[in-house]
Amino acid sequence: MTNTTIVEETIAFVKETLQGAEGGHDWFHIQRVFRNSLLIAKDEKDIDILVVSLGALLHDIADAKFHGGDETIGPKLAKEFLISLGVDKVITEHVVQIIDNISFKKTLEKGGVKFSSKELDIIQDADRLDAIGAIGIARTFNYGGFKNREIYNPDIPPNLHMTKEEYKKSSAPTINHFYEKLLLLKDKMNTKNGKILAEQRHQFMLDYLEQFSHEWNPQSL
Repeated sequence: MTNTTIVEETIAFVKETLQGAEGGHDWFHIQRVFRNSLLIAKDEKDIDILVVSLGALLHDIADAKFHGGDETIGPKLAKEFLISLGVDKVITEHVVQIIDNISFKKTLEKGGVKFSSKELDIIQDADRLDAIGAIGIARTFNYGGFKNREIYNPDIPPNLHMTKEEYKKSSAPTINHFYEKLLLLKDKMNTKNGKILAEQRHQFMLDYLEQFSHEWNPQSL
């Protein structure tokens, strides 16, 4: 099976698996991460583009937040699928490690990130790009609505020192998420292209939050 066919089969598998998924974690999220991964990768040296493609396409195949917090389902499902396609064992294990180590919450846990590679750096940047900017704002409020959370509550301040478990269990207002995660992502980008792309999206969020504050508590006409 050629690399092109493997990628095409993976796209079909992801589309089918994520039918009916929450709007911020559906096929279109995967597609954006896939495209941004390829965009970032074009200026990176010594990478395996098949690993980048498969890691991007499968990184959210079973997001733990929609599976009772079980972080083992995604890597396991991806591994079973890649084995079924006859994908090289080394590539399969690399993709599984990417899926297992890509999430933001891993960085909140001491020793949580146990794997590193250029391919992971690329996909992680692409995934974080989709969490910020205009699309990131839309996804954040979509998920907040999905979880029936308050938009904002001035009596509930952001928790800027959350543990991994606190992050997973948080039901705080959606605006808090900007301060607890989204505004932190710009400085966590791994690649040159990721950092460049994050700058404008980060500024867009700052402008949005300033406007939100003005509308929430108007001072003057």
